[in-house]
Amino acid sequence: MEREKLGSRMGFIFLSAGCAIGIGNVWRFPYITGLYGGGVFVLFYLFFLITMGIPVMTMEFAVGRASRKSIIKSFAELEKPGQKWHLHGYLGMAGNYLLMMFYTTVAGWMLYYFYLMLTGKFVGKDLEQVSGMFQEMLGSPGVLTTVMAIIVVAGILICSMGLQNGVERITKVMMSLLLIIIVVLAVHSMMLEGGMEGLKFYLSPDWQRMKEVGVWETVTAAMNQAFFTLSLGIGAMAIFGSYIDKKHTLLGESVNIAVLDTFVAIVSGLIIFPSCFAFGISPDMGPSLIFVTLPNVFNGMAGGRIWGTLFFIFMTFAAFSTILAVFENIISCGMDLFHWSRKKSCIINLAVIFILSLPCVLGYNLWSAIQPLGEGSTILDLEDFVVSNVILPIGSLCYLLFCVSRMGWDLTSTGRKPIPGMDLRYPDGFGFMRHIFCRYCY
Repeated sequence: MEREKLGSRMGFIFLSAGCAIGIGNVWRFPYITGLYGGGVFVLFYLFFLITMGIPVMTMEFAVGRASRKSIIKSFAELEKPGQKWHLHGYLGMAGNYLLMMFYTTVAGWMLYYFYLMLTGKFVGKDLEQVSGMFQEMLGSPGVLTTVMAIIVVAGILICSMGLQNGVERITKVMMSLLLIIIVVLAVHSMMLEGGMEGLKFYLSPDWQRMKEVGVWETVTAAMNQAFFTLSLGIGAMAIFGSYIDKKHTLLGESVNIAVLDTFVAIVSGLIIFPSCFAFGISPDMGPSLIFVTLPNVFNGMAGGRIWGTLFFIFMTFAAFSTILAVFENIISCGMDLFHWSRKKSCIINLAVIFILSLPCVLGYNLWSAIQPLGEGSTILDLEDFVVSNVILPIGSLCYLLFCVSRMGWDLTSTGRKPIPGMDLRYPDGFGFMRHIFCRYCY
């Protein structure tokens, strides 16, 4: 069966960026930027994005394009006889499923809040009532299961339509709207009275604040954010590398995607901080910011219902773009590994992902007594911890070692011929980066 290809370069960029852009860009990046010294943190983040994130993404794309396979088959295709690199493919695929076990639920929250905001359910509610609505949602297995099922069915349905006609076409529209909405929201927030104070807090370098939380903690937080924001290590990027045309430069595409991902993260802060400061509300981390604090901010705004509706459709798009990308990786793996048709892989994975997502849904209500990481923790916290702190770092390290080690694929071999015009010059000690950044003939 001939490998499917993306119809355009923009489709590739939007799909890959959509995988990287998620809810973490919105509620995590602005918060830790404000916490760790504003502009100081952003500088550290950009440093690690350039030195770590982009090179590893380039390697993941390279593995995908060279093999023309999904994560499990890609290593088997490229490894030397007798090697076991393909075993990482199973870990990476487990990471894809585990990520979807909780991400579909959180995307469902966004969709439900979009519905609540659109229908005016928050109008006239005070802080305590809005907080109660969030807890009421979490305590209702019927509501959470329904919105999770809508997300899963919609994602699988789009993927079943094919790569170009389904995933690529829908993602291009969704990402275009996402970028327009986020810019409109940011401009509106910065024009609020008192909003500039939030902007100063967010982006002005604050060395004292960095010293208070700790220099090492700031550097580590910036490195972790750069590392995890691009969804590296589980083959989610490699699958789109397998669809990209050979004429495109992998490093250049990695830079484009990193820029787009960082743009969304930074602009999200331009929405949140000015809005919160304009209404005298301290921005909090995580769900309390998105589902309690911001609905109250929108309630106090002129036309707040409209702005809130736009915000939550933006959040839904951000979450759903990641889901489409990971679903495509999962479905493609079934096609490569078991030689299923796209339709069959979609049907089987629809049932599998729905069932696997139920523990996260029930962890907030019927199974709330299960607190795997200590008192107050949930099943979602455990799933998130395993993906973020175990599978993604190990997966990224595997891609790095596979590409640069002589025991792996060994892209540093002088026997590989780079296409002229892309041979970037690095000092002798960084020769492996020069070779990785070249555009190879696959």
